[in-house]
Amino acid sequence: MMKVDGIVLGYAFVSSLVSAAGAFTTVNLQIRNNLQHLSRTACTVLPTGDDHIIEPSDFQDQHREHQDNSKRNLLKFLANGVGASVVLPSFVSPALAMYTDPNSKILLPSEGEIQSSLPTTWDKDDNPFVDLDKSSFSRLDETPDTKFYQDPRFTEHVDEQAVQSMTNFIASNDVLKENDSVLDMCSSWTSHISPSTKAKYNLERVAGLGMNEEELKSNSILNNDYTTVDLNTKPDVKLPYDDESFNVVLCQLSIDYLIHPLNIMREVGRILKPGGKVIIIFSNRLFLQKAVGLWTGKDDVDHVYTVASYLNYCQDGLFTKIMARDLSVREKKKGRGGERMVVGDPLYAVIGEKASS
Repeated sequence: MMKVDGIVLGYAFVSSLVSAAGAFTTVNLQIRNNLQHLSRTACTVLPTGDDHIIEPSDFQDQHREHQDNSKRNLLKFLANGVGASVVLPSFVSPALAMYTDPNSKILLPSEGEIQSSLPTTWDKDDNPFVDLDKSSFSRLDETPDTKFYQDPRFTEHVDEQAVQSMTNFIASNDVLKENDSVLDMCSSWTSHISPSTKAKYNLERVAGLGMNEEELKSNSILNNDYTTVDLNTKPDVKLPYDDESFNVVLCQLSIDYLIHPLNIMREVGRILKPGGKVIIIFSNRLFLQKAVGLWTGKDDVDHVYTVASYLNYCQDGLFTKIMARDLSVREKKKGRGGERMVVGDPLYAVIGEKASS
């Protein structure tokens, strides 16, 4: 959302700005002052040709009670109203205990908030995705993804310490077990699985599914076990794997680009073995023009709830033990009472386990 004179302007308005500027394939730097307030999420924009930060958003630190019902209602409101032109500011106040980093001006969750952001029980009647229109998952750039990703990008999309945190987490026994078969969905030139990790767990298979063949060929951990598929072509797209093929499915820094996430999560459930895990890792860095509207109007706690909702509501009872982890690197900073604050790019994971038959 973009705030102008106390009013938050919606996704459709910003989309028209980008369209008018001719910036469907790249974020036009001439309109960055308009886009810098696109949302309270403080999503960091990745230009298509360079991965430095353009502008962080600068919403002031606010606090409010962060109850399950208000979270669900906010998600429904944003989902249904993403195409509207005006959103009242009261609907987009930050989550409990979130703070604005004084240097970057980015809104971030306090330590422990991510882990406690999900409900302990889920209600079928609370499904926020019922009767959504297509605009909820529309994007500023609706050109085919095959065009956007046709040129390889041999670069990381989060900073070095976030990469290390992600690599360490994937290497832990919270993710991998002996003889696991792993699918890296939305893969690229790296899966953040080291040769030593593959050897440690004696991984039976590490397969990759992505968009750019040159990147996938360069991913040595895949050993040429890869497939190129555009998951955004049609709602009923099928993953090219047999039922119950994998113990683990990874989705790294890509969930915000999927326009049919509920269908994809059902497919993930199909190809996972009973008791297998899906690990969805994300940050607040993104290619703004390819992120879905439902994502860009939220803070990081909302992102966690949204991803967890994908897993819970994609199919009744398919995933259990849905939980969230804050993988961000944190250090103590002066003036915050000894609280450890996020340093560099934040990083989060949502984990779900396929229910046993």
